[in-house]
Amino acid sequence: MASPNPHGEPTRLQGKFLAVVVCWLLGNGCLFAWNSMLTIVDYYVHLFPSYHPSRVLTLVYQPFAVGTQAILAYNEARINTRQRNLAGYILFFISCSMVLILDLATSGKGGLGTFIGICVVSAAFGVADAHVQGGMVGDLSYMAPEFIQSFLAGMAASGALTSALRLITKAAFENSENGLRNGAITFFAISAFFEMLCVILYKYVFPKLPVIKYYRSKAASEGSSTVSADLAAGGIVTQPGQDKPQSRLSTKALLMENKDYAIGLFLIYILTLSIFPGFLSEDTGTHSLGEWYALVLIAMYNVADLIGRYVPLYKPVKLESRKGLMMTILARFALVPAFYFTAKYGDQGWMILLTSFLGLSNGYLTVCVLTAAPKGYKGPEQNALGNVLVLFLAAGIFAGVTSGWLWLIGKGW
Repeated sequence: MASPNPHGEPTRLQGKFLAVVVCWLLGNGCLFAWNSMLTIVDYYVHLFPSYHPSRVLTLVYQPFAVGTQAILAYNEARINTRQRNLAGYILFFISCSMVLILDLATSGKGGLGTFIGICVVSAAFGVADAHVQGGMVGDLSYMAPEFIQSFLAGMAASGALTSALRLITKAAFENSENGLRNGAITFFAISAFFEMLCVILYKYVFPKLPVIKYYRSKAASEGSSTVSADLAAGGIVTQPGQDKPQSRLSTKALLMENKDYAIGLFLIYILTLSIFPGFLSEDTGTHSLGEWYALVLIAMYNVADLIGRYVPLYKPVKLESRKGLMMTILARFALVPAFYFTAKYGDQGWMILLTSFLGLSNGYLTVCVLTAAPKGYKGPEQNALGNVLVLFLAAGIFAGVTSGWLWLIGKGW
């Protein structure tokens, strides 16, 4: 067998399975903290019944996520990717810890001051998400498609996992004194531990995998100026001039060539976030599941979203046509009247089914778009395009969260 070398086939294949697993865990950590906040919304609704926490916290989170992502995407070619991603995961860990400290310091009391503190943590989650999601998607865009698919699946898995953990902790503490609060505290302690695990994985494990070294060396040879620190962390010293910037398409040119993908991601998420989680938490009526109803809906969405992100692995059902993707994304807006009439006239079974389809289609279309778009470009261009697409995704989330308030028209405050 030929000995491995920085650009050889043996090296390219070494550690690929482990890299897929690590990408899944890092994707999980990208949204684990924020999903933790979403899935303990019943606790915050109990503490702050007059402040619409399921909507306000998301509305606070999004401007910081979108604003930070826009700044980072604009300066992508000059930013140290390794430091950017590490900063994001560390900020996630600190913010999770702050939720615990705030709750313990206030002894679980509500009030405006406590709510403002929670809003500050929510904003910090947005800043951290912009660092990690854009940085990781950009970084993985010039590597194997399996890596970005696994990262995206891990992001969805964070929702499913946090929902499962929330149901378990709620059931475990349901009959105890201060059960709701104890379950929430346990939940965020787990979240803080997991974010620390992601810091360790990204800092000490990910850059040392041979397959990751191969793709980063290749990106450096194609002119990427953002991978030097990553290569050094993996034990590779770049040759003089190896990562010297070469001629590449501008970010604007990349956007113009892929504007349908960018608009598609925006439309996917403006629809999803106009319904999830605010509408599902507050506007679906009272049913036999009682206080479990919103948690079940959120759990079903998250599980279906996770399944949807694995469906494209089966090639015959993966949608790659640009026109087909846009038509499917536009047709999905039929879910708006479907949710309205189901909430008004349907029972909880139909709502659970509809919520599951919302999640399934969200996950499926996200992976189809993000794995199709970066093809045919050099490493630096794929990195830049990945950042731009995540920016449009984040903008869609922000627009969706904002439009979600339209469900309250005519209902009062």
